[in-house]
Amino acid sequence: MGKITFYEEKNFQGRSYECMSDCADMTSYLSKCHSCRVESGCFVVYDRSSYMGNQFFVKRGEYSDHMTFGMSDSVRSCRLIPQHRGSYTMRIYEKENFQGQSHELMDDCDNIQERYRMSDSQSCNVMDGHWLMYEQPQFRGKQMYLRPGEYRSMREMGFSGMRLNSVRRIMDSC
Repeated sequence: MGKITFYEEKNFQGRSYECMSDCADMTSYLSKCHSCRVESGCFVVYDRSSYMGNQFFVKRGEYSDHMTFGMSDSVRSCRLIPQHRGSYTMRIYEKENFQGQSHELMDDCDNIQERYRMSDSQSCNVMDGHWLMYEQPQFRGKQMYLRPGEYRSMREMGFSGMRLNSVRRIMDSC
């Protein structure tokens, strides 16, 4: 169970909207969202409706300015990340449609290119657990939330031209 409160203005000012599950479009509740407080759980917030656009992982805490997320625009949708207890398994592929060199991951990797000598990672299959992929090594840059499922093309998911260079399990006590 999670709880997040969104505010129209920075520093928790203006109208607010409390959310305890996924929300595909916050514009019916708030005209914009520039700060939030996570009281419990973990969420991914998006700068576009329908879970599209830039993503940012938030856990218990205060986020006084949407710019701290690395978002140039307002938060428009959010997804609650369910708690996962058990193993974490993901297979990454160098090319789209599960082609090219592949490697199975069961733990965090701070530099995919260095560890696996892969020039790129353009598709993956998440078998167990919830993961965050980052465009830069050391878990920096743009993020992409991955839940169990097949991801045939990072480009088609809106990450065109973005290299995925590190991956981390979401193990926080959400």
